[in-house]
Amino acid sequence: MPDFHEVRFPLDVARGARGGPERQTQIVTLASGREVRNSRWAHSRRRYDAGLGIRNLDALAAVVSFFEERRGRLHGFRWRDQLDWKSCRPSQEPAPTDQVIGVGDGVAASFQLCKTYGTGASAYSREISKPCDGTVRIAMDGVELAGTAFSCNLSTGQVTFAVGSIPPAAAVLTAGFAFDVPVRFDTDAIEVDLSAFAAGEIPRVPVVEIIP
Repeated sequence: MPDFHEVRFPLDVARGARGGPERQTQIVTLASGREVRNSRWAHSRRRYDAGLGIRNLDALAAVVSFFEERRGRLHGFRWRDQLDWKSCRPSQEPAPTDQVIGVGDGVAASFQLCKTYGTGASAYSREISKPCDGTVRIAMDGVELAGTAFSCNLSTGQVTFAVGSIPPAAAVLTAGFAFDVPVRFDTDAIEVDLSAFAAGEIPRVPVVEIIP
């Protein structure tokens, strides 16, 4: 059985979850009072608490079933981050010119989907490995390509151009897409007190981003 399951956590529960990106920064304060700061992680890692989205017993049962099928922390799965799941703003629809994914050299046929945050020298590029089926759109120098010109691996986010459609040198490649976050449960136990749940106490269900 693979260690990552290409299934999405229940959307109705994920919509009520809390969480976001996390970074690890090392800070050393010098005798002068100045700080030396160093980022220990090259990429951010997202954490969520799915328990906040559980509002009734049916949702709780669905989460427990999903947890059991994943064997707790053993298998990864897809997660929909309601704030950040498109190549564009949440209120917009993905367009094929949303994100630059590479520049052709006349030889390379494969390019990785990515999403850039910010602009200029400090911009951060995030690799997108779990695009959603039927959402990936590709453009070359601003002109959208037909779906037959490329394929996208939904498990890795790799876009591969067909023979005869390999991007020529200096061609700018852009993409639009919807995507999920690869995650796993960050606990091997879900503790539920049904009497407390009926009174409004919500179980904690931690989820953490992984590299699939």
